[in-house]
Amino acid sequence: MTASALVVRSIEARCYRYPLEAPVVTSFGRMLDRPAVFVKATDEDGVVGFGEVWANFPSTGAEHRTRIVNEILAPMLGGGKAQHPSELWAMATQRTSVLALQSGEQGPFAQAIAGIDLALWDIFARRHRTPLWRLLGGANATIKVYASGLNPTGTRRMAEAALARGHRALKLKIGFGTQTDCANLASLRALIGDGMLAVDANQAWTLQQACEIAPSLRDYGLAWLEEPIRADCPWPDWQKLHDVAGMPLAAGENFAGRDAFRQALADDTLGVIQPDIAKWGGISACAPIAREILAAGKRFCPHYLGGGIGLLASAHVLAGIGGDGLLEVDANDNPLREEFCGPVAAIADGRVSLGEDAGLGFVPDLASIERYRTA
Repeated sequence: MTASALVVRSIEARCYRYPLEAPVVTSFGRMLDRPAVFVKATDEDGVVGFGEVWANFPSTGAEHRTRIVNEILAPMLGGGKAQHPSELWAMATQRTSVLALQSGEQGPFAQAIAGIDLALWDIFARRHRTPLWRLLGGANATIKVYASGLNPTGTRRMAEAALARGHRALKLKIGFGTQTDCANLASLRALIGDGMLAVDANQAWTLQQACEIAPSLRDYGLAWLEEPIRADCPWPDWQKLHDVAGMPLAAGENFAGRDAFRQALADDTLGVIQPDIAKWGGISACAPIAREILAAGKRFCPHYLGGGIGLLASAHVLAGIGGDGLLEVDANDNPLREEFCGPVAAIADGRVSLGEDAGLGFVPDLASIERYRTA
């Protein structure tokens, strides 16, 4: 089986939404539920793989991305034959390029293709009877993780719960006023001691604001300051902020295309780079970029905020590529993540260990979440 080409028999996406009791808050909006678009792909030999499409925003976007997979990409890729998943990623990207441009929906198409790519890589590794992390070149199945998504309210309670689950590193959402942000940071630093603490501003500030605020964050010993300004700001703006920030800058989840990452790798402006394999590029494009990140002497920390399948795939990529990066694990309640991330759910002393089972090493029971299905 391993020597023959991969031939796609079918691709299907399903959309789910888990309602939240407490909204997830960012500097640019609130999430009232947690969507997930899971992709199931099957090859001609009956080997099944699973992936996930990034679908957090806009709030109505998950069902739309599900239809892009089912009504456009699945028929296009059905019967597709390739020796490697990257060939099918490139084909789907090329064949939909004009349609994505015509509709102004480059993002949704890239995300739908990325989700399919994850499923095809799962199949590819299963066909090789090896775990995905090992197929990607990894030598160690254990990776470090950190608790993400700590809200500006109820922050210490969320952090304490994350530490009780086995986390040893935290990331706080900021951009809610210097007084609120610094009070939360002081509380978390006291709680975690010398442990890793990072912040994410979610593109909240102008360059001037970021240059004024960043120095006030230095006393908290931050591992990085993530997306303080818009990801698409001119690169000289990022360079200016780097010169005054006094801490590593992080970005990458909102980079789309190899050129954006090459710019980020060309100098020392960013210390941490965070591609999201479910948002652009899948494993086919992001794994090579991750290797370039390490070669450039930077820290590869994959971004992730979604359901469990994409989180598990991100863990395999981090273990496969290596380095001293950490995997982002959302600290908010979400059974679509918790019940579908396999060994990533078992956090011990800030680490998780992936197994030796082929592919992602996990087969999700989608029937168990049928009550959350919306498309």
